[in-house]
Amino acid sequence: MADSDQGGRFLLINNNNTRTKFALADGTQLLDHRVMDSSEVSTESINTLLRGWKYRKVVLASVVPDNVPALLESQKGMSVVEVNHLTRLPVTIDFPNPSTVGADRLGNAAAVAGEYGKKPVIVVDFGTAVTFDIVDERPAYIGGVIAPGLDSMRNYLHQRTALLPIIDLEKPDFAIGKSTKDAMLAGAFHGYRGLVKEIIAQIEKELDQKAKIIATGGYADLIAQGLQEIESIEPLLTMQGLLKIAQMNFLDE
Repeated sequence: MADSDQGGRFLLINNNNTRTKFALADGTQLLDHRVMDSSEVSTESINTLLRGWKYRKVVLASVVPDNVPALLESQKGMSVVEVNHLTRLPVTIDFPNPSTVGADRLGNAAAVAGEYGKKPVIVVDFGTAVTFDIVDERPAYIGGVIAPGLDSMRNYLHQRTALLPIIDLEKPDFAIGKSTKDAMLAGAFHGYRGLVKEIIAQIEKELDQKAKIIATGGYADLIAQGLQEIESIEPLLTMQGLLKIAQMNFLDE
């Protein structure tokens, strides 16, 4: 927490299933970041966490409906934009039911829209779930893929088997595990990299062209590092998209 006041124009909030991230931004860049577990979200905890930040406008992207009342209450008196398919976005939504596209995925799509010319973009977000979101050259969000996240995998194995421990995820030294832990690490690490490579291959096959592929999310560094398919890892991609949404929706204010 800051000891002295820090000012910006926007507060950006990305509330997902595991963590809730906050960014302070001016008109063009992110200035500071804070985070809390989503299970701890309350009006009081948010106000405590954000103490010292000064801002005028708020952009909220949430995929946890139960957290929204506390998030909104903590910003009472502020001008708030809640991200959804009706929000003014820098990307169109070419999807049968736009209301089902998560706010975080819209943030990722906004971040990459119009940034790479005529090349489609695939954003791989390693969060509670691993998601693949595709933005074409128009730019338009055209759909994606959702798979279980790494935490889901390791927790499931621990909960559903008598002898398998819960493990801290890290890169294994070898593919052939010489202990239960090493075998589980190999399965998680190499298995997940294989999942990512195959899904990307199938998406590009349907697009009938190569795409620019960007990774973000908590496990991006672990899983995406060194994968030749992935061109860059952008830890703050979702927040960068929320900043673009803020710029569009508060343009005249």
